Amino acid sequence: MHDSSTAPNLPSPAAHDRVYLGRQPIVDRNGALQAFELLFRSDAINRASVVDDVEATAHVLARTFVDVGIVSALGPHPGYVNVSRALLDDDVVSLIPSDRFVLEVLEGVTFDTALFERCAQLRREGFRFALDDVTRWSDAIEAILPNIDIVKIDLLYCAPDHLDELVRKLRPYNKILLAEKVETRSAHDRAMELGFDLFQGYYFARPQVLVSRRTEAPRHALLRLLKLLSGEVAIGDLENELKANPALVMQLLRLVNSTAFGLGRPIASLREAIMVLGTKQISRWAQLLLYADGRNLPLASNPLVVHAGTRARFMELGAGLLWPADEPRLDAAFMTGVFSLIDVVFGEPMPELLDKLQLAPPIEQAIRSRTGELGQLLAAAEAIELGDAGAIERACANLPELTPYLASHIGLAAAKWFAERMAE
Repeated sequence: MHDSSTAPNLPSPAAHDRVYLGRQPIVDRNGALQAFELLFRSDAINRASVVDDVEATAHVLARTFVDVGIVSALGPHPGYVNVSRALLDDDVVSLIPSDRFVLEVLEGVTFDTALFERCAQLRREGFRFALDDVTRWSDAIEAILPNIDIVKIDLLYCAPDHLDELVRKLRPYNKILLAEKVETRSAHDRAMELGFDLFQGYYFARPQVLVSRRTEAPRHALLRLLKLLSGEVAIGDLENELKANPALVMQLLRLVNSTAFGLGRPIASLREAIMVLGTKQISRWAQLLLYADGRNLPLASNPLVVHAGTRARFMELGAGLLWPADEPRLDAAFMTGVFSLIDVVFGEPMPELLDKLQLAPPIEQAIRSRTGELGQLLAAAEAIELGDAGAIERACANLPELTPYLASHIGLAAAKWFAERMAE
């Protein structure tokens, strides 16, 4: 899993080169990542500051196609993007790949004959449409439905009695129902009961709450394996440890034979896999497997795995910039990124978990208090994820080689790297 390159190719840090793009996961009933909604961001602060809807969408598309890249922004998943009436009428919409994007139309857009015809034409070209911010049933919504594939219902502003009515009246139309602004466990459970197909909101975007939906997986076995791998280990001892956990062996072999390793030939033997990959590679994947749950979701579809893998890669790339060619520090940075979310996996307080894990002092210090060089780098990673400009500045101030500009581009490079490794 380790990439010999230690830092992405970065352009010169001119202010006008800085680009920002927000994204929020959309998951299915199993919690598997299905899509991202791409959001306009005018700066590193995680807010929209939208003045003109057309300009905002144009910026989102330009940043996705040109600056960030579709792979970095979306991985293998579709992207949802807001479109105004003016944009739908513009030929520029034909530049959007219809197989990669869902066009979101706000509920308040007035549909007339011309717009109905335009939407029908775009649907014939392969586009799917989502109706956004729906809060109650109306004749206008009923008239729009023939041109809509997905209905996004705003749970935050939809009264409970309106929600029941909405779902009941929408069912005969066989539309995909997406619950948006799902911010609590109770809202999620209610939407599940009503039969929603897709979900979006802080309940899913913030990994701390994912623990409530996780099922048992061989996590303690993974911890034992990682402790074994942290020292000099004989191949036979490693093989015996893995054989004691058949489910873990299956996961590791599936990963070995994925395109992420590019071996060009299938590997069926556990010993051969160990010999080909080496203990470092196995250790890296075992760390990420801590975040995979018992539902056998592909790693690329597990929001928490994506989060942990991208953060760990950010840490490794940042360490490569700060301490070039220092392999032990790069490994420590990657491990710090992974284990900084371990409380989510086990549902236990971080201090108690760190006492059990007995990680190397610099890693433990970084996770406990965000102090030390690794701690500052971890703080930068978290600030980039939140789009918190002030926190990015503070974290980078203690790491002179890492400017806010470089940190933002390393964040994009980390997302792209992880998406490419997960592509099947």
